[in-house]
This record gives sequence, structure tokens and C-alpha cells, in this order.
Amino acid sequence: MELIKNVQAWTEGVEVDHQALNQIRNIAGLPIVAGHVAIMPDVHVGKGATVGSVIPTRGAIIPSAVGVDIGCGMCAVRTDLVARDLPDNLARVRSAIESLVPVGFASHGKELNPTHEAAHGRVLKQRMDTLYARFEKLAILSVLGSVDARKIWKQLGTLGGGNHFIELCLDESGAVWVMLHSGSRNIGKTIGEAAIGMAREACAKAGVGLPDRDLAWLNEGSTAFSLYVEALQWAQDYAALNRDLMLFRVMRALRETFKREIGTTRGAVNCHHNYATIEEHFGSKVWITRKGAVSAREGQLGIIPGSMGAKSYIVRGKGNPLSYCSCSHGAGRRHSRGAAKKLFDLQALATQTAGVECRKDAGVLDEIPGAYKDIDAVMAAQSDLVSVEHTLKQVLCVKG
Repeated sequence: MELIKNVQAWTEGVEVDHQALNQIRNIAGLPIVAGHVAIMPDVHVGKGATVGSVIPTRGAIIPSAVGVDIGCGMCAVRTDLVARDLPDNLARVRSAIESLVPVGFASHGKELNPTHEAAHGRVLKQRMDTLYARFEKLAILSVLGSVDARKIWKQLGTLGGGNHFIELCLDESGAVWVMLHSGSRNIGKTIGEAAIGMAREACAKAGVGLPDRDLAWLNEGSTAFSLYVEALQWAQDYAALNRDLMLFRVMRALRETFKREIGTTRGAVNCHHNYATIEEHFGSKVWITRKGAVSAREGQLGIIPGSMGAKSYIVRGKGNPLSYCSCSHGAGRRHSRGAAKKLFDLQALATQTAGVECRKDAGVLDEIPGAYKDIDAVMAAQSDLVSVEHTLKQVLCVKG
């Protein structure tokens, strides 16, 4: 990647398109940026800010940099199943998962009550109750307009669409992992869009000149900032719980399919990759926005997924200060969704997902592995950010 002032990049051996470079310049030149911008190897064009960016700001947050899928991230757990336990045809397993976890625009018929499914579901239910009580007190509700609260709770424990997925993977020893990717569903989108609108209005009133209207920010101390930060933190917690509830349901699907209890051999890894939080770096407390990036403090576990026909990685952070202790959140797109549909056909999809139990129809053509960067090149470019703990290979993928 060409040198850009106020930017540190981990992109050696990985292509970066011109549109992304222009977005990176725009971000790095903002007066609220508190230090260099860190660019991850999966970087590609996003809304306002590039996906694969770590942006430090002082006294302000850029809502569109956080994005509208607030708290989107990954969750993974290693089960006590091994490769030889899996049937040759995984269609029945995929069907069982899809029957318990709604995908796309679908939601549960009623709010989940995990205490009815297993004793340890009580903890999840307590988190749900706490989240519900906090929601009713959110001040941002006054500017969101009509919000269907029933939909919010029915969507807890659901996948969504696009690049969100649930997978079964095998690691290097043949152990079976459950891995999934999702965020804060429609309520996160509603909060994000409202905040982006407030930021545009605030910058317009202040006469701030912006290189891109989607880089408008909210200033600390303003009412809009306070409304957003409270809702942001709530939505991030909603997203984390959403993933935990889906994991809970997937484990139930496995239990019902294999007719026995399915244990786990290590605790779940649950990490955001679209979020903002206050952190201390280089001796100062700043807002760190990770737009398509994962926290990788020294010793911290994270997840870097590839596409549905490639490999994924469980990683351990090295705590590199120049990256604000961050790493990539995936392979990153090479081609937009529209371009992928023009470049590839169903035969290519079948070939590239051979050996994976998944949808192979036109509805997921934009998620074909060829639409993404080479995950091996992405990992090589960030060898000083993370070490690989486990290499996972997908054998089943549920897409929205």
C-alpha cells in the first residue's frame, strides 16, 4: 500500500484498491483523529470509513465508522465431537441448526426463554432481563421514532443475512468447532442510522467541512453524543448476547441430532469487530473505533474467519502497540457483492465450496470464496499482530 501520512498499515502482499486508499486518506486527515490510523490487511471500501480500520479519536466518535451493525463479531467454541463422529452427509445437521436459529429477516415466534432448554440457560436469561431493563431506560429512544420492542427481543438468538454465518469446522487435530458471525440485528441498524443522522446534522450546524458526509462525528459533551454512547454500549452487549444465544441453540441442535449431550473442551471466544470503546494507548485515553478489526492485546484470544470454502483461525494477540493492539476481522472482500455476481456463476460456487455442506444457490453467490482475499496472505501480513492457536476448516455453513 502506498504511504499515506498519519497511517500505519499491515498490507504487505495484500491488494488495496484505490477507493479504499481515498477513504483512508479522508479518515487520517480528520481533525479529531488522535494519532495514526491503523489499517489491517483485510481492508476494503466501507461506508465513509474503510472496513479494516482502527481509528483513534479524542473527544468524538464517528458513528458511520462504527457502522450500523453495532457490535457485529464472532463466537467460537470447541466441542467434544471429533471428525469421525460426523456423518458423511451433514444435510440433517444443517437442517437441525436452521430449525432452531432463524436466518435472514426471520425471527423467533416469541422471545426465547433458555431456562426451559437447559439448567445453564438461567445465566443467559438473567442477561436478557438485564438488557431489557436497560433498553427501557435508553434516552435515545426519544429520537428513534416508533420502535417495535417485540421484534427486538424476538431477534435475540437469530443470525441475520449477508456475510453472517454459522459453521461447523474441524481443527488441525480433527476436533469439531462451532463458529458463528452476527451482530445487533435491526435494533443496531436503527441506532446506527439515527446516530449517523445526528452527526451529519451536528457537523452541518457547526460548519464543519467534511471530505465525506459519512465521516461526520459527534462531539463529547453534546446531548447527541451522550445519547449515542449509552445506546452504543447497550447494542454491543445485545450483539454479544445474540451470539451466545445462537451458540446455545446450535449446541441444542447438535444434542438433538447426535442423541447425546455435547460437551465443550474450552470456553467460548466471543469478540466484537465493529465497535467503539475507550482505551489507553501511548499514555492517553482515547476512543478506539474498530471497523472490521479485532482487539488483540497480548495473550487475548480472537477469531479471524475466512470465507465459507476456505480456512479460519483462532488467534492469540501479541499486543502490538502500533496497531492499537488489533488485528484483522477476516479475509476482507476483493469484489463487491454486485461484482461477485457478475464474475462468478453457480458452477464456480459449487467448485469453490466442494466438501462443505451449505447453500449453493444464486442467493449466496455474492459470498463465494473468490469474492474474498486470500486468507493466507492476510494472515502472513499480520504475523506481528497475532499468533495462530488453531486452524479451522469449514465442513458445514449456514447462511442467511
